[in-house]
Amino acid sequence: MYSSGKILLSVTGFDPAIWKEELEKAAPDRPVVLQPGAPDDPEIDYAVVWKQPPGVLSGLPNLKAIFSIGAGVDHIFAEGDVPDVPIVRVVADDLTDRMSEYVVWQVLDHHRKGPLYRDQQAQKIWHEDLMQPAAPEVTVGILGYGNLGRDAAKKLQALGFRVIGWSRTEKREPDVETFAGDAGLTGFLAQADIVVCLLPLTPATRGILSAPFFEKMKARGPLGAPVLINAGRGGLQVEADILAALAEKRLGAASLDVFETEPLPADSPLWTHPRVTITPHAAATSVPQALIPPMVAQMDAHDRGEPLTNLVDRNAGY
Repeated sequence: MYSSGKILLSVTGFDPAIWKEELEKAAPDRPVVLQPGAPDDPEIDYAVVWKQPPGVLSGLPNLKAIFSIGAGVDHIFAEGDVPDVPIVRVVADDLTDRMSEYVVWQVLDHHRKGPLYRDQQAQKIWHEDLMQPAAPEVTVGILGYGNLGRDAAKKLQALGFRVIGWSRTEKREPDVETFAGDAGLTGFLAQADIVVCLLPLTPATRGILSAPFFEKMKARGPLGAPVLINAGRGGLQVEADILAALAEKRLGAASLDVFETEPLPADSPLWTHPRVTITPHAAATSVPQALIPPMVAQMDAHDRGEPLTNLVDRNAGY
């Protein structure tokens, strides 16, 4: 029988009332609180967080695990003094499907010349661009070949695209050519016509989408210059270098869902750049009805003595 200790819910940027309601439905025997009763509240068993205030997790003596309601966990480590308990990253079909939808949407938009035709529509120009490659002629590179990357790859392959993947450590896939580590990044970028970034934000990946990265990208391909799609984290990109790469035609276009500063400042030149598509960190929205039940199921299983799954590697940062 599991315990009935408290669940601490600490979220910024989401409506806590909606998440609290879903937690109470899924865990009726566990009180849900929005802040500890005291800095060292002994009754809190689990914490469910997103961009929690500094210090809210430290000093909870009986905390058993921390659950993130988003795919990334860099917000947890941003606190600095993170309790030495397991950290669980969210893995749910709903979140995965939403991310794959975004990736497929943006890949197809660039592949089928969406920006060009929207510009022509604004100018009332009727002109078909006959330089339209077929999907098998285009190589999509997934930068960050984990759970999200593998699902997006399958859906892109179903449309006919050639897909390759890059990850920090080596992964083997029967139908996808994979690359790993610093040594593999050059070969990966030399082949990719569209680079989809789904990396977590860690000290090793911060600022990876910068001038040295763009200099290694394929010079020309069936779409002209290569395309960047970043649906990972804003800290992965150096926006001044993206703008420079666009100006130098190292990049043909970019779709950006995440930014160094969010919301994106009104004076950012990215807003009005003709070859940049902006979405407001909307690639994969966390929906409480989909994410809370598996979290609570893990809490119950953990209290029965079963191991937690989808644990974060603290050394790797994800």
